[in-house]
Amino acid sequence: MSRIPRAALALLAVAGTGTVLPATTTAARAATATTTTAAWADDRERLLFRIRDERVGESSGLAVSPTHKGIVYTHNDSGNGPQIYAVGPDGRTRATFTIGNAEARDWEGIAASTDRATGRGVLWIADIGDNMDGAWPDVSVYKVVEPRTMEDATLRAVRYRFRYADGPRNAEGVMVDPRAGRLYVVSKEFSGGVYAAPAKLRTDKVNVLRRVGSAPLMATDAAYAPDGSSFVIRTYFSASVYRSPGTLIAHVTMPPLRQAESIAYTRDGTALLTGSEGKDSPVYRVPLPAAARPAPSPTPARASARPRAVKATSGAAAGDGVLAVPMPVLWLAVAVGAIGIIAFVAYRTGR
Repeated sequence: MSRIPRAALALLAVAGTGTVLPATTTAARAATATTTTAAWADDRERLLFRIRDERVGESSGLAVSPTHKGIVYTHNDSGNGPQIYAVGPDGRTRATFTIGNAEARDWEGIAASTDRATGRGVLWIADIGDNMDGAWPDVSVYKVVEPRTMEDATLRAVRYRFRYADGPRNAEGVMVDPRAGRLYVVSKEFSGGVYAAPAKLRTDKVNVLRRVGSAPLMATDAAYAPDGSSFVIRTYFSASVYRSPGTLIAHVTMPPLRQAESIAYTRDGTALLTGSEGKDSPVYRVPLPAAARPAPSPTPARASARPRAVKATSGAAAGDGVLAVPMPVLWLAVAVGAIGIIAFVAYRTGR
């Protein structure tokens, strides 16, 4: 019996199946499945970490570091010292920063921004709690330049004092528009409001906060998206994303927490981080609905000297001066060629 060469078998296999399966097909399918599973998992609410530091018993604010990857800042509520804690992805404290010239009367929120001139991160610590709705003549926000290294240190802050144009308010939300650099305070009331600080803050006088929109019932925190396209306001029960004050984009269901106190955007702006007071408090990652996510930046087309890739045909695309042969015709030609080779080999080996 004559043996058929492997080359002829390969051609026959191609002709019989009508397709070519490269050796990487299985691996590619597995990689695609893995990517799809990861994307699906990333689109679900999940526990990110628990704050392990025993000194943090009343985590009242969260801010994602704009310059240190994986670092989230938090602080205690009233009755504690003027410290902020840099927490890593495992929930353990990487560094503790004491604000040497600050008073921790009732710290209720923290926000982060980036100084456009220097590229340095900036932290805004809001001493804005006022449970007596007028117990304090004014409230304060401390501005701190983010440390370059994650090592315990004492930092100096710039203090800005504020009062409300329409009378004293209790507040727990603070946020900074990354595009304009403007500070906002969100009051915690049955009929809460979003209050804008002056465009230029003064240290030699009390700055006036003016109401620019309404806020949900009993807001406990707020944060601006990293690209400035939206902001979120947290309450004890849920979160609401706004394009601008009064312009709602979406409501976001939040995980059940003992006392929901904090919210922040992830660095890429596609999800929210939310936390609670209490020892060993959890921090959850909650994906944003598509309507509330930042629009992807268009990728500019790059010029290339190499010719374009052409679809799997025997010729170039129509109009290139080469006749494009349909795939069925191509496979028929391959099959006829394979049969011819087999017949010729059989003839030669059988003589």
